[in-house]
Amino acid sequence: MANVTETQKETEISTKELTNAERFALALKRHGVKFIFGQSNPQTIMLACSDLGIKQIGFRQENAGSYMAQAYAMCSGTVAVVAAQNGPAATLLVPGLAECLKASHPVVALVDEVPISEEEKNSFQELDHVKLFSGVAKWVKKVPAEARIEDYVDMAFTAAASGRPGPAILLIPKDISFDTKKNPLQIERKACLSAYPLDRTIADPSRIEVAAELLANAERPFIYAGGGVISSGAIDELRQIQEECSIPVATTTMGKGSVDEEHPLTIGPIGYYMGKGGATKFLRPVVEEADVILLVGNRTNQNGTDSWKLFSKDARFIHIDIDPLEIGRNYESLRLAGDAKLTLEALKNALLRKNLEKRDKQRPSLVEAIAKARKAHTEEAEKIQNIDHSPIRVERFLAELEKQLTDDHIIVADASFSSVWLANYIKAKGSRKFIFPRGIAGLGWGLPMAMGAKVAQPNQKVFCLSGDGGFAHVWSELETCKRHGIDVVLAVINNEVLAYQKWAEQARWGRNTSACDLTAVDHAKVAEACGVKGIRVSSPEKIEETLKEAFATEGSVVIDLKADPASFPPLPFLSVLNNI
Repeated sequence: MANVTETQKETEISTKELTNAERFALALKRHGVKFIFGQSNPQTIMLACSDLGIKQIGFRQENAGSYMAQAYAMCSGTVAVVAAQNGPAATLLVPGLAECLKASHPVVALVDEVPISEEEKNSFQELDHVKLFSGVAKWVKKVPAEARIEDYVDMAFTAAASGRPGPAILLIPKDISFDTKKNPLQIERKACLSAYPLDRTIADPSRIEVAAELLANAERPFIYAGGGVISSGAIDELRQIQEECSIPVATTTMGKGSVDEEHPLTIGPIGYYMGKGGATKFLRPVVEEADVILLVGNRTNQNGTDSWKLFSKDARFIHIDIDPLEIGRNYESLRLAGDAKLTLEALKNALLRKNLEKRDKQRPSLVEAIAKARKAHTEEAEKIQNIDHSPIRVERFLAELEKQLTDDHIIVADASFSSVWLANYIKAKGSRKFIFPRGIAGLGWGLPMAMGAKVAQPNQKVFCLSGDGGFAHVWSELETCKRHGIDVVLAVINNEVLAYQKWAEQARWGRNTSACDLTAVDHAKVAEACGVKGIRVSSPEKIEETLKEAFATEGSVVIDLKADPASFPPLPFLSVLNNI
């Protein structure tokens, strides 16, 4: 039918008799799903979704698809959907779902299940998916009957988006999804449950007042913001407290971007990488000597606390988190259990009712100390960033990258050294968004996450940094970029080593295993073989023109950066190897 609107199409569908697969698709459409990261399974549901205009992003392997879904959720503010066949395909979702569980990203996974009539008969690729996913998901359920399709789809989205966001697994038996019988549809459910946080709660008002009093009267307070600030959409509230109440703010790696790192009261990213060349190396005393620390959406994990040694034993803690179990996990705290956005807003109002004379008096000296520390960092970093030898120092490349990135770029890191490099050498300013795989910090996330980010925000530029070890996990997804027209710029640190592993072994044991050393790979040629532009950079004077060309190119680009394997990020334990 010509010139039929989307609403008219949905109305027509809703009044027809539908198959079970069409009911699944219609339920997903109701929840605002525009894309599914999948590879044709569950078959009938994918076909029905296509009929409703839900586009499938056909990945090459399920693990990469789950990484794409993670970044899509982070950049869209909605629950992402990934799908897989039962058995081996389902097992490949596990790493990505584990990352989402630990880092609190909402994903619904649709997984084929053997027909109910064939359970426990060694049906083809039969596996106990409930046991498989129970350790990496908030919720794992099987649709028990066709009458409950809409109920279970809604439960999956509710589980993913409510409370602390995370993965929900919906197992779909094939005798339900393959049933081609059409039945009249009686639409009763109309709710869209894909936006998160789905429900917002606020901490106990009496405790908020106590927290405000502590912060107002502290001698040396600061706020330590984690990724929960960003996923809650609490950036404005945090920045208002920073400016209006004169309280400095530091961030975790996942919290990077929650405050502008050019603000005079921004400490920057802190944790285990405050060594030589680190962005916050010279601000360590501000952190270590703090007497009151406000944790917000922060897991207080090992890396973010330098193995729980970063803060004074005499410091008092206030902790805002949507998950009550995170509060006090590692630091006994004043408990503010609630959504970061609402609770920070209430805390700001409580602070403004207090006497903030102490905060105002201390502001000039704090601003001066932070400015002095930033200058010292710049001077220290420039000694490395100005080195023009080949192979290229990673710091040299990042100095030029900082100049070429726009203030609204989406910046993605793979795990390992890539995350440390970007956290320390690329500024959070303007509306830049940073995406790091810091839940379980596995290799191979970088390129797929960049792809998911681009699908979510097609009008924004996306840059990704990956090591050659991590990129090797997901080379095949360059073909996915080409096929779907997903345009990202990826720089691969080509140093022919698994750098973190090698140098950690060298620093600790004085030697490394043979697995740490790789053979030479021309990643530009790998890209070209997939129909994607590849540029190899082996001399520093070519960095600027390469970046300009890459960002001006229509289509994805792989920059093969011939890098010095002895480029060490600011990890203190590597200082025994770092002579520069």
